[in-house]
Amino acid sequence: GVLQIFEWWYFRKYGTSFIEQVSVSHLRPLLGGVDNSAPSTASAANGDADSSRQSVSECKVWRNPLNLFRGAEYNRYTWVTGREPLTYYDMNLSAQDHQTFFTCDTDHLRPADAIMQKAWRERNPQARISAAHEALELNECATAYILLAEEEATTIVEAEKLFKQALKAGEGCYRRSQQLQHHGAQYEAQHRRDTNVLVYIKRRLAMCARKLGRTREAVKMMRDLMKEFPLLSMFNIHENLLEALLELQAYADVQAVLAKYDDISLPKSATICYTAALLKARAVSDKFSPEAASRRGLSTAEMNAVEAIHRAVEFNPHVPKYLLEMKSLILPPEHILKRGDSEAIAYAFFHLQHWKRVEGALNLLHCTWEGTFRMIPYPLEKGHLFYPYPICTETADRELLPSFHEVSVYPKKELPFFILFTAGLCSFTAMLALLTHQFPELMGVFAKAFLSTLFAPLNFVMEKVESILPSSLWHQLTRI
Repeated sequence: GVLQIFEWWYFRKYGTSFIEQVSVSHLRPLLGGVDNSAPSTASAANGDADSSRQSVSECKVWRNPLNLFRGAEYNRYTWVTGREPLTYYDMNLSAQDHQTFFTCDTDHLRPADAIMQKAWRERNPQARISAAHEALELNECATAYILLAEEEATTIVEAEKLFKQALKAGEGCYRRSQQLQHHGAQYEAQHRRDTNVLVYIKRRLAMCARKLGRTREAVKMMRDLMKEFPLLSMFNIHENLLEALLELQAYADVQAVLAKYDDISLPKSATICYTAALLKARAVSDKFSPEAASRRGLSTAEMNAVEAIHRAVEFNPHVPKYLLEMKSLILPPEHILKRGDSEAIAYAFFHLQHWKRVEGALNLLHCTWEGTFRMIPYPLEKGHLFYPYPICTETADRELLPSFHEVSVYPKKELPFFILFTAGLCSFTAMLALLTHQFPELMGVFAKAFLSTLFAPLNFVMEKVESILPSSLWHQLTRI
């Protein structure tokens, strides 16, 4: 009878059968009736890699588009707190990036570039800085200025000055190699290196302008850079542009950028998914009320906003706890793992202020983000809108994030208390019935002992009342 009443109440409240949900979602996986195949149609519709490629690409580490400056930001954190914000693994990945983008096979022909080729391999920061100064004594070397701007400059203003000097040297090298790029493979490699150096310098100058409050100037620099080098999408400059446009509250421009980069054929990121959700939420969040929505139902605009939030949470489920300040932020690493805790930190570190600026957006996120986990197909190895959530993210994030940070893991589906209570009650009742059937006399003794123990306090109180009240009054009360 209790189960029937509970089933009726649950169906009225949630519109689904409680017993069916428990059977399909929780009992079937335990009994082995699980289909582990990923939904290929959903993956194809979102342009994500198919299951045969997941094992290769699921834990690929990406350069953080908004990574901070080592000298001006990461080192200042170390001076204040005594903690190292970057792990050796993260810095080693950066060293590999620097060797890939800033060096080429012909560096040994130029003394300054030969020194810098060794400098990028140095583990000791002071040795790298000394090598950069040594290279600058020989020639105006763009990569030497880059290293000093990144690691020696203690403020963003100093870093910007060094990057401007790097830009002057880098543009000269780029023009010379551009004229010679078709003369052979070596010249082509040199031109590729000079292009990477120039793009890096211009991007960092735009980031300096953004950090120093010259946001409109930063937006123009980023737009010009994307027009000049449209094929270098691997640098994800559009993510820097989205953040700067959100700072200007130019939401129409943000939507235009999203329309170009939130495409089926392009890989997703937390910045893309959560910015799209923020724009949808902005249309309804100022008037959203969970009580009113439960009474009248969700409007079309509210439904679109909720679906966008669900899409973003399914892509990276770690972000909401940082946006809602349920978990403390740390400095973002230089590399991120898409859909991992490192990406969530990098996104929330720069975008929390934009969510706070939109009235009611965080309230809408708070009311709806947990509902995503009821919608994602169970078990968690499946995906609804994206390919299955990679299992190896926790291991990779522990390598990328400092030891003092508690790494966020995939929020597993937790059984609600009423499911556990009902299951326990049914199991206990079934066990009592079985024992009573097998050992009726023994269970009768236990039942009498249990009832006498249960009613012992009541009998004690009754005896005390009898001793205190007059016998005639007690006799009248018992008759009544």
